[in-house]
Amino acid sequence: MTSLRQRLIEDMQIRNLAVNTQESYIQQVSLFARHFKKSPELLGPEQIRAYQLYMTNEKKLSTGSIVVAISALRFVYRVTLKKDWSFADIIPAPHKPQTLPVVLSPEEVIQFLDCVRIRRHRVILTTCYAAGSRISEAIALTPPAIDSKRMVIRVEQGKGRKDRLWAMAHKRSYVPGKVMCRELRSISKRHRLLRIAFMSRCVDDSA
Repeated sequence: MTSLRQRLIEDMQIRNLAVNTQESYIQQVSLFARHFKKSPELLGPEQIRAYQLYMTNEKKLSTGSIVVAISALRFVYRVTLKKDWSFADIIPAPHKPQTLPVVLSPEEVIQFLDCVRIRRHRVILTTCYAAGSRISEAIALTPPAIDSKRMVIRVEQGKGRKDRLWAMAHKRSYVPGKVMCRELRSISKRHRLLRIAFMSRCVDDSA
């Protein structure tokens, strides 16, 4: 492990960055260094600009992927290498297009969920829809986190290491919310030791 890599890891640990963020930053800085076959310490604004053009024009990476790489480079140069640059100018982030999602009607959502035959898959999809949850948060649910009376789910240390409450249903989607409650209660009763991690093999797929 190089001294720069070690300092980068320590800087991220000191700031208590999420593990996934740390791994992503290390990977992106490593890709940048390997592209030029030099340490970032020996590279500057011109190489960074060339790398951004490479990601955009040759690799044709998505805007989201480029933003991750930019965030990693900004961190290593601002924090670890302590460069006194105008980072918005030296390492600009690409504009992210604003798009509208395709929204299904409540009837279409119910029809879709009814087509999912494997129970654990149906539960996770219903949870994500009714609660507006992220996949990583949904698969980490436990039975005590489900409050069916108040129709809320407690998420502990989700994205951004934040605790929050999900409303399992809104007025326009109350049916999927109730379906989810019924599914989760049924599974937790049949599998008392089950941690509601939907990819677990503990759940009977045919149920």
